Amino acid sequence: MEESVIFQWSVFRSVLAILQWWGFNVTVIIMNKWIFQKLDFKFPLTVSCVHFICSSIGAYVVIKVLKIKPLIMVEPEDRWRRIFPMSFVFCINIVLGNVSLRFIPVSFMQTIKSFTPATTVVLQWLVWRKHFDWRIWASLIPIVGGILLTSVTELSFNMFGFCAALFGCLATSTKTILAESLLHGYKFDSINTVYYMAPFATMILGLPAMLVEGNGVINWFHTHESVWPALIIIFSSGVLAFCLNFSIFYVIHSTTAVTFNVAGNLKVAVAVLVSWLIFHNPISAMNAVGCAITLVGCTFYGYVRHMLSQQSPPPGTPRTPRTPRNRMELLPLVNDKLDDKV
Repeated sequence: MEESVIFQWSVFRSVLAILQWWGFNVTVIIMNKWIFQKLDFKFPLTVSCVHFICSSIGAYVVIKVLKIKPLIMVEPEDRWRRIFPMSFVFCINIVLGNVSLRFIPVSFMQTIKSFTPATTVVLQWLVWRKHFDWRIWASLIPIVGGILLTSVTELSFNMFGFCAALFGCLATSTKTILAESLLHGYKFDSINTVYYMAPFATMILGLPAMLVEGNGVINWFHTHESVWPALIIIFSSGVLAFCLNFSIFYVIHSTTAVTFNVAGNLKVAVAVLVSWLIFHNPISAMNAVGCAITLVGCTFYGYVRHMLSQQSPPPGTPRTPRTPRNRMELLPLVNDKLDDKV
């Protein structure tokens, strides 16, 4: 009886964690698109900078003030030698995600972001000469095929937005690969990741945002009819972006790796559906099929990765910083599906 109650509570906790993760993620995506499209605030660098500032403050409050999470200590030298390069790639990743969201529909952008597993495998193979099981390569076929079908049949295709999303996938993959070597020895969770990287990202992006978008933001202040309500929405998206990082920490510790992978792909489907209901962007039947094939491919890829990780390596196989040892190390530093929202 007691075991049954514990099991039911575990299931309830997992479902609750997934639902709140979905809620924060979809809300942040929709709010960002609303800011660009409905509020006519077409400044992705500034929006990204606001998110970094809110995340920096939020992480400080959670760790230093509320002490909900313990601070993982990092040597001052490592902050510049390890954290700063990661923050630079992290910043580029977030900016490219918001730039793509500025020009293409949520459904198309989310589908392209699902291309990240393929870019990660290819980069590791090309740059680090890392060899992968043939089943990994086979699992990438539906992902690539689905992306191609979605791109060809996208009714609101924009080349600039498409390229931004695609290069965003490369940035996500680069960040994940760098994390395996640069942050080896540090067991970062999502909150400590934001605590160290968001301030650096703010410093990196602040000046470019002012130089590139400063005049446009000033003009927007003078011409927009309802400035204060719009500002509340913009800063609220920043607060929710930080809450999303906190929800990722909760869901990782409440679910298994397989559940996390499946829930992540279902989350994309939910985001596509909600964005279509709100923005009514046209989606053709073949476009929907391409999106579905991509998500099924991502789920299959995650399943193959999990199955291979459960197999014992041959005797004498050395463990290196690039060899994942457990479920937490198989997960990227900041989830690949999320990092475009921080």
